[in-house]
This record gives sequence, structure tokens and C-alpha cells, in this order.
Amino acid sequence: MFCYQCSQTVKGTGCTVKGVCGKNDTVARLQDNLIFAMKGISAYNYHANELGKKDESIDEFLTKGLYSTLTNVNFDIEDLIGLGLKAGETNLKVMKMLKEAHIENFGEPVPTEVKVGAQEGPGILVTGHDLKALEELLKQCEGTGVKVYTHSEMLPAHGYPELNKYDSLAGQLGGAWIDQKKLFSKYNVAILGTTNCVLPPREDYSDRLFTLDIVKVPGATVIENYDFKPLIDKAIEIGSLESEELSTISTGFGLSTILSLAPKIKELVEAGKIKRFFLVGGCDTIHPKMDYYREFVKQLPEDTVILTLACGKFRFNDLELGDIEGIPRLLDLGQCNDAIVAIDLAVALCDLFNCELNDLPLTIVLSWMEQKAAAILWTLLFLGKTDMLIGPILPAWVNEDILNVLVENFNLGLISTPEEDIKKIME
Repeated sequence: MFCYQCSQTVKGTGCTVKGVCGKNDTVARLQDNLIFAMKGISAYNYHANELGKKDESIDEFLTKGLYSTLTNVNFDIEDLIGLGLKAGETNLKVMKMLKEAHIENFGEPVPTEVKVGAQEGPGILVTGHDLKALEELLKQCEGTGVKVYTHSEMLPAHGYPELNKYDSLAGQLGGAWIDQKKLFSKYNVAILGTTNCVLPPREDYSDRLFTLDIVKVPGATVIENYDFKPLIDKAIEIGSLESEELSTISTGFGLSTILSLAPKIKELVEAGKIKRFFLVGGCDTIHPKMDYYREFVKQLPEDTVILTLACGKFRFNDLELGDIEGIPRLLDLGQCNDAIVAIDLAVALCDLFNCELNDLPLTIVLSWMEQKAAAILWTLLFLGKTDMLIGPILPAWVNEDILNVLVENFNLGLISTPEEDIKKIME
């Protein structure tokens, strides 16, 4: 354990074996886990609030949960696990609320082919998750000749009709957040960071990096009140990009679109032409073991369908996987914020096949990195989903005691190799 939240800590630096207050390492790690989950909930709640959606029960849980992690408050291991599950329930609420806000404001996502690569003309590259900020920017770019490109988790914006209608929305540059320093140096455009996943910039692009609201990094100019004139002026001042050969990737498979295919999906499953569904997604990281996810998807049998979301999809969303009698084998459900779509889809499939969640031919393989992932994991655990695989390594807050609880109650496992995992799953 490591805890330094009070002045009683050992040698004034931190408790590493047992807390001076009396808490053990498992309690400390469960408190850390609760904080991680609440950070994720807060991120979703912030975006929902931006769009006019609020739920007092979510605010109430955040207050109670955070208070529970103070020194000398909650030493109960069982209660902290219960609070983790309550965090999962609360995250389910906030994700539903945010998804409803997105659809009310931007329409239901539809399958869309997105151009990847630079086009001639001045450009702005938008990274993060904030769709409201993107909409305001697109409005202000109309008629200026400035092209707006999405990066990383902003890719799914192209699937929303009320965003895709703007001529200024040009395409996508780059993949997950981890490529940003190299990518932002490569393309001479103005850059807007709207949420988390923005890193302190290199000197060669710091003067053309802008951030929004609570997002602040050294050297960047902060945009206030959605006034993007300084950003647009900078793009025009920089000048035109050189066009390059374009490719395409797909996104925008919203719940309504997939449910419209339900009769065909049922027919294919009952005929044995679709053997299993896989949800493969999550956060991306520079860890070498992340190569697992591309190999895993590449090696899946051709009678399987892959659902994906969040920035982990950039490990494999360029693969040509084909379709099964018109059903695409790779379906991009959206941002990490859109994990609720996968959950709602799983519930709908349970109704379609008249079975329980864990009886569905569905395997979840998650890539893990940051706090939103903790919130989503606990949501899946709250719903009782078992037999999930996570990787590339276990999160640091999981000690042996916590791992035993997760394995015994939910059969949570760590990825091994694509070959071994696929063989075990498909047996």
C-alpha cells in the first residue's frame, strides 16, 4: 500500500505496510479504486451537465463515496466492495444520462465512412471527448474555409447527423491519444484539446495548442465561453495542409442501427453462421502487450462479430474483416462514454434470445488504463457479468485479496495469448 493522505503517515512520507490510522493495504486499495471510479463518473457527469442533464442521486453518491475515503472513516472491506458496486450502478445512470443528452442534441448515430488523412486547406485538429465543444467549433468554422479534423475519441462524432451535416467536418487524423506528440508535430494545424488525454506539448506545436474550460496544459491558450475565433485565426495564419492519399474507417453503429438488424442477427445465430460476439475495447496505452488486441481480433474465426468502443479500437479498426451476410464483423459503438450502448445491446440480445446475460454467446475483452475504465468495470460487475478478460496487466489497485474476490465472484481473468484465449473461449 501507499497512503499519504494525513500528517500521521510513517516518517512523514507515507504508510507502506499498514496505516498508522489502522487501515490495511486492502482497505487502502479499495479506497483508491473507489476514487478512480468516481473520477470516471465525474467525467461523464460533467459532459451531461454541459448538455443540461442532471441527476441529484449521482451528485449524492459522489459526495458520499468521496467522504468514505477520508482518513478514519471506512475500514470495512465488505462495505468498500459494496461501494464499488454502487459506483458501477451510479456510472450506469450517468452513462445513460449522457447518451440521452448526446442523442437529443446530435441525433442517433448512423453508420458512417470517415475519411482518414489530410486534405488541402487550413485545418483544426480536435482531440478529447466533448461533442458540444465540437459542435460550437463547427458552427463557427462554416464559411471560413477551415477544415475540422477529429482525433482519437472524437472519431465517433462523424456518426451523429447533427454534427456530420457541417461541411467543415472533414475527417480523421491519427489514432489513439498515445500518438499525439508525434501526430501534432507532423500536421501543421491548430489543435483543440477538449477533455482528458491531452499531454503537455512539445515546443514545436505548443503555440498552436488550445484547450477548453477545465483542460489546461503548459503553453496552451485557454478558450473561454466557446469563443473559437483565436483558434480559427491561428488555423488561417498557419496556412494550408498538403493533401495526402486518403483511406476510410467506419463508425456510428448506434443502438437503433444494430437493433434494426436484430431479426437477421437472430437468423444467423440460429443457423450457426454467427457463433459468438466479442466486445473488444477500452483504453489504449504504450504497454508492449497492447499488441495482443490486434492479434486477437485478427485471429478470431470468421463466424464471429466484434463490437468495439473507446480508443483501444485504434489497435485494429483499420482491419478489413468483411461481413456475415450483410452484418459487418466490426461494429464501432463509439467513445468510452458509449459503453452504455454495449450494455443496452447486451440486454437487448438477452431479450432476443430469451436468456440471461451470462448465457449470451458474448465475451468481453477489455484493455485497461485509466479511471473511466474503473467505473465501467464496476458497472459490468454490478450487472453481474462474469468471465471477462482484462489486460494488458492488472490495474495496480488489485492486490491478492481483491483479486480473489473478483475471481471467485465474477471469474475475472487476465489475458494470456490470443491463441490460448481464443481456443479456451471457443471450446
